[in-house]
Amino acid sequence: MPAGKFSALSESPTRLLRRAPSPKSYTDRLARALFRFLLTVQGLGAFALITLGVLLKKSRVARPVIAPLVRREISRAGVKLLPMFIFLALALGFLVIGQAVVALQKIGAFGYLGTIMVVVVVRELGPLLAAVMVLARVGTANVIELGTARATGEVEALEALGIDPIHYLVVPRVIGLALGTFSLTVYLILGALVSGYLWAFLQDVPILPGDYFRQLAGALRGLDFALLALKTGAFGFVIAIVTCYHGLAQPLRLEEVSRATVRAVAQSVIAFVVLDALFILIYLLA
Repeated sequence: MPAGKFSALSESPTRLLRRAPSPKSYTDRLARALFRFLLTVQGLGAFALITLGVLLKKSRVARPVIAPLVRREISRAGVKLLPMFIFLALALGFLVIGQAVVALQKIGAFGYLGTIMVVVVVRELGPLLAAVMVLARVGTANVIELGTARATGEVEALEALGIDPIHYLVVPRVIGLALGTFSLTVYLILGALVSGYLWAFLQDVPILPGDYFRQLAGALRGLDFALLALKTGAFGFVIAIVTCYHGLAQPLRLEEVSRATVRAVAQSVIAFVVLDALFILIYLLA
């Protein structure tokens, strides 16, 4: 990316629309909201393409500098969140098994316990819950850190030194969040599946451990593992792109950082839902 690109940015159309007086008619409000949405999608798409281009083009540039930053992001988005995710795994196993046992007791269909765990935990709740928690703990910090750096002129200082801000600030976060989200989702799912049987045992469910894990193995398909990796990696990529975009790609004042954080969280959650719907369609069509 050419130096000075960030410093050359002026008031974006989205920010101008946000500051403009509110229209009086509902049709004008709807049109403005739609136009703002399209501008946001365009900005996020362009930022994602720029980041991917830098990631591929400069993958071998300044490795001694970038590699420690990637490890730091993996630690922040993975290792440091592991204790919280262990607790979430126990809670998720209790939540799903507790509700499933009550329903299955009425019809005596405990043979579907493993299938329920796979459908609910592996395919849906596990990846989505992991992504939301990573967004809450790491994504919001990205917006605050990068937004403050942009507001105080640190990004322009990097450009003046000939350092590409995308390569130095965004690429490590993209790699770290994608790998961290995937790893934490795997730990969350494994913990939930194991704790699920623990809670079933405490509720005197007449199912042996071997039968439970055979049900899990029978319900899992090769497609589940492939889509789980793709989904969690996509969630991590979305978190990094959306939060870095709102913190870095637009000029901010310090008092605007909190509002940018709220917008980044809302847009990330919407992107999660859209991605999850796409993966559901893949499951249905496969």
